[in-house]
Amino acid sequence: MDFEACHLDRVQLQEAMHDVFGADYVVRHVERMHGGAQKVVYRIICSNGFTCILYVWDLGMNYFQEDIVNGGLHQASYGSDRFETNNKLLTELGIRTPALYEFSRDRLLCPYDYALVEYVDGLKAEVYFQPAQASLQDKVFEQLGDMLRTMHGLRRPGYGAADKPEPAPKYCHHGKVQLAYAAQHMETIGREQDQLLYKLDELASRIRPRRQFGLIHGELGPDHVLVNGQLEPYLIDIEGAMFFDIEQEHSFLELRFGDYYRYLKRDDLDQDRMIFYRYHHHISLTSGGLKLLHRGFPNRQFAEQLAAYHARCALSFIDRK
Repeated sequence: MDFEACHLDRVQLQEAMHDVFGADYVVRHVERMHGGAQKVVYRIICSNGFTCILYVWDLGMNYFQEDIVNGGLHQASYGSDRFETNNKLLTELGIRTPALYEFSRDRLLCPYDYALVEYVDGLKAEVYFQPAQASLQDKVFEQLGDMLRTMHGLRRPGYGAADKPEPAPKYCHHGKVQLAYAAQHMETIGREQDQLLYKLDELASRIRPRRQFGLIHGELGPDHVLVNGQLEPYLIDIEGAMFFDIEQEHSFLELRFGDYYRYLKRDDLDQDRMIFYRYHHHISLTSGGLKLLHRGFPNRQFAEQLAAYHARCALSFIDRK
């Protein structure tokens, strides 16, 4: 990769690597890794064989920039400070996540916050859904289930970011904003907007207050779990980790892991919250898919299919009791 295409040029990147690792770590190659919607990710390969990851938080290259600036849903899962705080918290809990080697917000080398983190040479957890991996599934997903039980078992009386607790969640606010966006850009959602909004309020009204919230990842699909060569799962994209209803996480896990949710499920979940969050996810993912489509996400087919599928799922809730 041409160093000019990286946020740090050759001299800046080499200086950063030298300061952290020493003179033997000479950068040989930089590769942009695609797929991230909220930060820019590069893989750095050194001449001595060492590999690490560079994260850069450039809001101008964030597909949800508008939402973040306006205090929308994605504001809660963006920012280098969130990454630093959550990396420390998860590490202290013994939850595997790529190690943080260096974190910089002084902006001396480049005008953005950046971090050098461990490169986990592994596969996304969804690879282990394949029948050919059946003999390994127990080991991978049972470990992931143990990690989640540890996280969700850590409770606090306030919700929100680990270092910024708030007294009570706002259950419908973001759902209404996301629904309004989807209704504006998708005809089938626009026609049923009032009914969809009524269902959102109805499901939210069933939720009873609680005083304790667990630590969740916030967007834990199988694409946010890397499994190394020793079959050890690592959580990535951790900026959105926060204290919240664990049903928010479990309804998403059930949605994304399908049959393999059986390794992760628990029996003490509030079913009214589970139903509300499942519906909320469908609205959010409809809106999210549309925003990716409208803001230049390279995989347009994925964005179109994401929005269309979750729109159908959201609409199916209208007549549910």
